[in-house]
Amino acid sequence: MTLQQYLGKRRYWEVLIFLAVVVVSFLANLGTEMIELGRFGASFDTSIPIILEATSHVAMALCIPLLLWFNRRVPIRRSNWLRSSAAHIAFSVVFSAVHVALMYWARVFIFGLSRFSMSYRWDNWLVEFAYEYLKDFRTYFLILALVYLYDFVIRRLQGEAGFLSEEKNEQTVTGMSDRFLVKKLGREFLVRIDEIEWIESCGNYVNLHVGGRVYPLRETMTRIDQRLVPLGFQRVHRSAIVNLDRVAELVAFDSGDGEAKLVSEVTVPVSRRFRQELRDRLS
Repeated sequence: MTLQQYLGKRRYWEVLIFLAVVVVSFLANLGTEMIELGRFGASFDTSIPIILEATSHVAMALCIPLLLWFNRRVPIRRSNWLRSSAAHIAFSVVFSAVHVALMYWARVFIFGLSRFSMSYRWDNWLVEFAYEYLKDFRTYFLILALVYLYDFVIRRLQGEAGFLSEEKNEQTVTGMSDRFLVKKLGREFLVRIDEIEWIESCGNYVNLHVGGRVYPLRETMTRIDQRLVPLGFQRVHRSAIVNLDRVAELVAFDSGDGEAKLVSEVTVPVSRRFRQELRDRLS
């Protein structure tokens, strides 16, 4: 499987990787727990450690989207690493509280079933939560580190774009070069701006679609819209910009929205807010 094939179904593969990591972690922790209990030589109900580990991992899996959401809102960057790291430390308490609540009440429900002769309860919530938080704190930042490592590897393999006349302190750029620079695996090469087919918003980046390849660019949709409108591009959606020379057909829906079909047969959503402006520029 090539990188482009992977990126084409990236979300699908990321979900599979995520589930695989959760399952491996569950089996590893369960195996360790079984070994520890077996060392004492006493008989025990094997379903109990399975339930304890399963409820913990399922609850953690449900909480990870919460972590990813917060990381999109407060990404850790060189320019703000101290402030954003402090924000993540504070948010890890919320993350742990949600995880613990889901885990605890799942255990209360399961052990409350008639087949179990025991019940599950915490007599001292403060002590128990402090113990769980210490574990969740490590897990939170381990997951965060894996997310940034994964993102770094993908960007290195995929290549990262940057405009040649980058002016960080200006709202608009004039006299911009007609090419952008792509850095990929230690190499640098130039790609013409008019080769960009369309642009989509992707978190803290925008993705430049060029001839079946995707190059991430650290930029906002508003700023890139200001840069590229004079060069034959048009904003068509809050998360999409198209190259007007690449639009083959404009399809209108009864709802007022629509879609632009590109010469590459890719379809890009067009919101009613931008549809008439796109039609005017195409004509």
